[in-house]
Amino acid sequence: MNLLEYINQHRDEHLHELFQLLRIPSVSAKSEHKPDIQRAAQWIADKLTAIGMDGVEIIPTKLHPLVYAEWLRAPGKPTILFYGHYDVQPPEPLELWTSPPFEPTVRKGRLYARGSADDKGQVHIHLAALASLMNVYGQLPINVKLIIEGEEEVGSENIYKFVRENKRKLKADALLVSDTSMVAGGVPSITYALRGLNYYEIEISGAEQDLHSGVFGGVAPNPLQVLADLFARLHDKDGRVAVPGFYRDVQTLSKVEHRALHALPWSEKDLRRFVGSPGLNGEKGYTTLERLWCRPTLELNGMWGGYMGEGAKTVIPAKAWAKFSTRLVPNQDPKKIAAMVEKQVRRLLPKTVKCKFQTLSQGKPWVATYDSPIFQTAIRALTEGFGRKAVFIREGGSIPFVTEVHDELRVPCVLMGFGLPDENAHAPDEHISLDHYYGGIRSVARFYEDLAALKPGEVASKKRS
Repeated sequence: MNLLEYINQHRDEHLHELFQLLRIPSVSAKSEHKPDIQRAAQWIADKLTAIGMDGVEIIPTKLHPLVYAEWLRAPGKPTILFYGHYDVQPPEPLELWTSPPFEPTVRKGRLYARGSADDKGQVHIHLAALASLMNVYGQLPINVKLIIEGEEEVGSENIYKFVRENKRKLKADALLVSDTSMVAGGVPSITYALRGLNYYEIEISGAEQDLHSGVFGGVAPNPLQVLADLFARLHDKDGRVAVPGFYRDVQTLSKVEHRALHALPWSEKDLRRFVGSPGLNGEKGYTTLERLWCRPTLELNGMWGGYMGEGAKTVIPAKAWAKFSTRLVPNQDPKKIAAMVEKQVRRLLPKTVKCKFQTLSQGKPWVATYDSPIFQTAIRALTEGFGRKAVFIREGGSIPFVTEVHDELRVPCVLMGFGLPDENAHAPDEHISLDHYYGGIRSVARFYEDLAALKPGEVASKKRS
């Protein structure tokens, strides 16, 4: 029996296994789910052992454990480090789920459950592919290491420390991640660029305490009004971020990338329908895809202060707060951008208030040279697995682990995702297409198999002219 026949004949078995993993409510953000996190880590470790992986470990951290395994019995063949996560977002609000979030349910070819797309379903694609290779051939065609964490949804703090302290253990020719999306239904995709992310919080202080708006209104500074004025001035009339120097280092798309981007089978109509607003907006002079993937942004994420309870309370708040973020594109330096943003915020504020400015997190943008052999191998494997030509895409989101590993290990990163942007990854009724799930298993198994034709030195990216 060949590999693809085996995979197709064991579809029900693979899906049953995924159901088991999805039933574990491994919510990393809530302390009451810590036993479930442990249970999910044990499930992953037991599955890796059953596959035949070596050195399976559940590695404790200050919060949630990592699961590590390896199979290094293919001398002279490339070594791939696979990364994924078994933790999930909280399921609330529960009343908005059509079926219970931790009771996997199939409806109209879609599997609904928390973690089905992000990221248990995508992790299990790799586990099923590895199991299939072992069952068909009795061994793996290449060397594989896996690191699967339980803190991705709460910042991944401990895995960064683990990577820095275990470079030799994690040494590989390339990193493989499945925590991204396809550009459209049935269109297999490789993500070759991610935006970076800076996240900020500011606190504006006016009076020493809340004031009566009738007695002091018109003379006392209002921190909420100051914040409203500030954020109204952080974009110009063309939708550009009004921070001096913000666009100075933005990398311009090459003509080849520009043509490829606008040849993608992508529908703006579908995006508008998913967003659900009367229309879309953004930086003038750029297409919607360019705004989503290739241009930096500044977004106000939350603003609060004053009285927000039932009825009326006419106060001028003593303090007001806001959280906001900047998405960054290749060549932009998060530290430089943070300094620019803070300088502009302080410049725009009136002298009547005080400001506490914090940069809560920073993440670099990332871009790969996708003409290297490993990327071309991935494209061929996806094309065969889905029976449709695979494409290269960018993504507007951020995966901090990718930039961390790239900086520490200096290896190419292949982002081979099987979800879709509208599969409600952090919302009620999260789901994944079963066609994508099964196509993913076929593609990943073929990718691991085809990599055996490369020598370790051939995997690394070539510099594009």
